[in-house]
Order: sequence, then structure tokens, then C-alpha cells
Amino acid sequence: MKIHVADVMNGDLLIKDVFNSNGLLVISSGTVLQPSDISKLQMHSIEDVSISPREILHRPEPQQSESYVPAPGLKKEYESALRGVESLFTQVLKEGRFDTAQADEAFTPLADHFRQEKDVVTLLLTLNNKDDYTYQHSVQVGMISYYLAKWLQLSEEDALLAGKAGYLHDIGKALIDLAILKKPGKLTPEEYEEVKLHTVYGHDIIRNSMGDSIFATVAMEHHERMDGKGYPYGKTGESLHLYSRIVAVADVYSAMISSRVYQAKRDLLTVLKELHRCSFGELDPLITHTFIQHMIPNFIGKKVQLKSGETGIIIMNNPNDYFHPLLQIGTEFIDLSKQPESEIETIYF
Repeated sequence: MKIHVADVMNGDLLIKDVFNSNGLLVISSGTVLQPSDISKLQMHSIEDVSISPREILHRPEPQQSESYVPAPGLKKEYESALRGVESLFTQVLKEGRFDTAQADEAFTPLADHFRQEKDVVTLLLTLNNKDDYTYQHSVQVGMISYYLAKWLQLSEEDALLAGKAGYLHDIGKALIDLAILKKPGKLTPEEYEEVKLHTVYGHDIIRNSMGDSIFATVAMEHHERMDGKGYPYGKTGESLHLYSRIVAVADVYSAMISSRVYQAKRDLLTVLKELHRCSFGELDPLITHTFIQHMIPNFIGKKVQLKSGETGIIIMNNPNDYFHPLLQIGTEFIDLSKQPESEIETIYF
């Protein structure tokens, strides 16, 4: 039987090949559809599919997605990249510059693994911990910037440049007092002004290390905002380099999902909602919405708990309302976009 893609369920048997608008095969006939397949149908804007008739009374209970396993070697390269950032910070503190070749050695092997990863959300959570926030943040921003550039349809070369710019964006923090960076509480106005200088320091350090480059520009601009309310110079909109606007989104996201001494991790849906809010003035809207659109599909198959206490599985996302997906709760399917009073409280990874 032919059904609209919105009515596709986990476990449906596809009985006809599905092609996208370009004539490319998306999913083959005979596939037992899983949450990742439903996401793929949505991403290719497929309107309807043909499935084998189903018996609703005998449908299986919803299954949470399989445990995530990072690509082989990724964790090792991630840890190596962390040590690489720490080494760069140490060099800067001693010499006011860093070894460009060493920066490449730390970042490039990790970048080689980026292409293998599909579930970016769980990848970041798996590698996230409370230790060495500053170093970890630099690596995460590099990774996210790479993915964002690819999602924006930039070339592989541009994506790697954006990723490296993200990796180096906070190098100026090497010259900020550690007591301020690790302070377990709100900064004083004077301390905040000191922290803001890391953008200027980073620009100068990178220029001293590798000449006048786009990496220096990004270090300077990643805290500027589209509405001119950022720092250090209050630049606006299109005057900011594309990589700077990409790294700004990655920087905000990484900061919000990280556990710091003074900040507990926030639920990922809450983080994406906050990013969505920031897209109306502070962050580049196209880049931010592209990021959200590509992160949301990673939620399909994940277990959620509603504020009512009910639990279910995300079956499909709503392209017109990112934060109210289709859920399966027991044998019933609930469209949260039609029940605005029903809110997701927690997503389990």
C-alpha cells in the first residue's frame, strides 16, 4: 500500500524502490525501515512510499537506536588532538607563538576521521567530559566547524580550513590567567574584559606563528555578532568572514553542551532551542538553521521523556517545527506539533 511519508513507522517493509527528485536511489525495495531510514526519506523530501500491508495489532514495541560506537581510531586521534592543543597553549605561554607544523600534526589526523562519522550528536556527547574544558572546547569547535561547512555545501578544502580555524579559534586564551578561565562562578566586569581580550591575543599569536591568515581573522571575529553586539570591535553581518560566522555557531553550541565547573550540561533540545533563538539577531540565521536541520535527524530513534512523565521514541521530525517531532508511545503515535502543551523534557543518548 502507498502511504504518505509522515505515516511511515519503524518496522514497515518497503516493497518499491524509492528515488529522489534527481533520480538517485534512496532506499531499496525489501528494506525493513528503521528510524535512520525514515530520517533519510525526510531529508530527501520524499512524499510517499509503498509498503507491505501491516497488522497494527502485531506491530513491535518501539526500539531505541543501537548503542553508538565511534569509528575505529577516532577516540585516539581525539585525545591526541587534545594533547596537541595543550602543547600549543604551552608554547604560546613560553614564546608568544606556536609551531605551525605541530598544529597540523594534531588536527589533520582527527580531520581524516570526520568523514566516517554519521551521528554527530552522539559523537560529541561520547567524547565530552568535565576535564580540560578549554582544550576540549577547541577540538570540538574544530570538529563542528568542519561538519557545518560541509552541510553548507562548501568544498572539502574549505571545510578543512573552517575546521582548523575552529581548532585554533581560542588560542588567545593561552595568555589569560588560568584563575579567571577556571573560576567557579560569575566573572567580575574586570575579569570579563580580560577574557574578551583573548580574541585580540589570538589574532596576534596566529599572525606571529603563521603570518596574516584567515585563521587570525577567525580568532579575532568569532565573538562578533550579526547585530553588532559582539566583541572586540562590534562588527556586523556580512562584514564578518564566512568562517568566522561558522565558528561562532560551533563555539556557542560547544560551550552550551559542555560541563564546566560552574555550568551543568543542558539538555540538547534546550540547547538547540537557544541556538534557534540566537539566529534572530546574534548568529547567522542560514548557518544556524542549517546546523539545527542537520542535528535534529540524529534524534530519530532516541528515547525521550515528556514533561508529563511519559516516555517514547522519536520516529520522525517535523520540518516546520524542529522541536515537536512525531513520537511513538507504546502502540500509539503522537504528533507533538498538534499538541503544543506536550513538551519533551529529556532526550536520552
